[in-house]
Amino acid sequence: MLNHHPIRSLFDTPQLLELALTHPSANKHSVENYERLEFLGDRVLALAVSSLLYKNYPSDTEGVMAKKLSFLVRKDSLYRVAKNLDLGPVLIMSSNEVSNGGRSNKSALANACEALLGAIYLENGFDKACQFIEENWQDLIEKSETKSLIDAKSELQEWAQGHGYPIPKYEMVESYGPHHSLNFEMKVSVDGYVATGKGNSKRTAEKEAARKILDQLKKE
Repeated sequence: MLNHHPIRSLFDTPQLLELALTHPSANKHSVENYERLEFLGDRVLALAVSSLLYKNYPSDTEGVMAKKLSFLVRKDSLYRVAKNLDLGPVLIMSSNEVSNGGRSNKSALANACEALLGAIYLENGFDKACQFIEENWQDLIEKSETKSLIDAKSELQEWAQGHGYPIPKYEMVESYGPHHSLNFEMKVSVDGYVATGKGNSKRTAEKEAARKILDQLKKE
């Protein structure tokens, strides 16, 4: 099946492509799986996306670019690209992993997608990898235009509602400083996640707390 997959045409070295698609379950006691390429692909993706944002959005501030980057390299985005590339059917994994739904597992697909980027970089160089990323991340890059305008509180609430959880709960931990220049520490909790943030207004502190939880979610 892999020989007929569109991504096969990117490789003169089929072994490298196969390695990028090999789940750890296939070789439990070996490094012959996609994890090392995943490590490399993570860095390739971050640099390529950063370069594209710098080149294509000259009016964006550093903060806006950082928000877009965070959205574009997160596991949800990698998973979406992996689904679009139809990587599930060509993943190499143990029969037990397949029977447990491994071919549709979000983490496995996202990791394989990162590994694929690492393999493309090794096979064809950074320019080709960047071109591949620009082509396959285009819809997400356009979507990031909207995402970058949503503040952290709104984004966290969207996440909670999208997963069927109650809306995030905010509480003041303390206020401190002179009366004319108060600072606030606020706590947010949602679905077992808890974080605090500080700022010169309650809303600023709430946004910082929400951003910390979003950062935790994006690492998972």
